[in-house]
Amino acid sequence: MAHKITPFLMFEGVAEDAMKLYISLFKNSKISHIERYGSGEQGAEGSIKRADFIVGGQHLICIDSPIQHDFSFTPAMSIFVDCEDEQELHNVFKQLSLDGSVLMSIDNYVFSKQFGWLNYRFGVSWQLNLE
Repeated sequence: MAHKITPFLMFEGVAEDAMKLYISLFKNSKISHIERYGSGEQGAEGSIKRADFIVGGQHLICIDSPIQHDFSFTPAMSIFVDCEDEQELHNVFKQLSLDGSVLMSIDNYVFSKQFGWLNYRFGVSWQLNLE
């Protein structure tokens, strides 16, 4: 049986920027550990070899891939957030949608009184919900 299951986000050179924005938007968030590529290692020196961080109490891991890939994030896998209140939902949506793309505008849907879905500029898909 698995000891622990943790979402893992693979970026190409922007892991630190993404991680810092995510932790700035939610309470109970922090960077727990950062390991960087050093001189002569496979990744760009100073980029994220592995970082562990917490967003709203959820542990995540991210890296800057040392190689380029023909794939990236997809909305089929997203981070779902139950927001505390309408102000938080709108603030987070505004910040994450900057230079990103809105998949569903914040609105009252059959399944939620306030919901919005977007792709953040670094590719990660976020679903923001207010029950």
